[in-house]
Amino acid sequence: MKYIITLALLCSVNLAWAATINGRVVGITDGDTITVLSSTNTQYKIRLSAIDAPEKRQNFGNVSKQALSNLIFNKEVTVETNYQLSWGRPVGVVYLDGEDINLQQIKNGMAWFSRKYENNLTGDDRLRYLRAEEDAIRNKIGLWGHPKPVAPWDFRSSRKQMVGHPQSDQAN
Repeated sequence: MKYIITLALLCSVNLAWAATINGRVVGITDGDTITVLSSTNTQYKIRLSAIDAPEKRQNFGNVSKQALSNLIFNKEVTVETNYQLSWGRPVGVVYLDGEDINLQQIKNGMAWFSRKYENNLTGDDRLRYLRAEEDAIRNKIGLWGHPKPVAPWDFRSSRKQMVGHPQSDQAN
């Protein structure tokens, strides 16, 4: 019985965050995180769902951030949130004039399709994201033009292992 109640509570928390946010993009943190200002002057820091862009201090980090900025900065977007991170940040798919911006980041070779969060997408969207990544890899678009692109989760993991050791800046 405890298990059923816990499961019901967890589902209700995630469903509570299934919402639509409309607003102007006022900040780009990196290639997969933005800040949206709603018409009520509420700021939402949003993680783009099912993608993972290079970290700021790794190869292509700044390029990915700039690419996302070129697509949506200071533009009116719609965000379909589908999840909430443990610290409260909403996660969702960003649309500009009906175009899936998360997918565009993958198509442009500016982000990986994050299999870890693929269940936040519909089956059709998962297939679109997967095919977009395969196309970008095959055509060496964006970060895939680098001989050995390092996935952001591997970069983060290696940095955790090197805590206390000096880090060198990588060229972007």
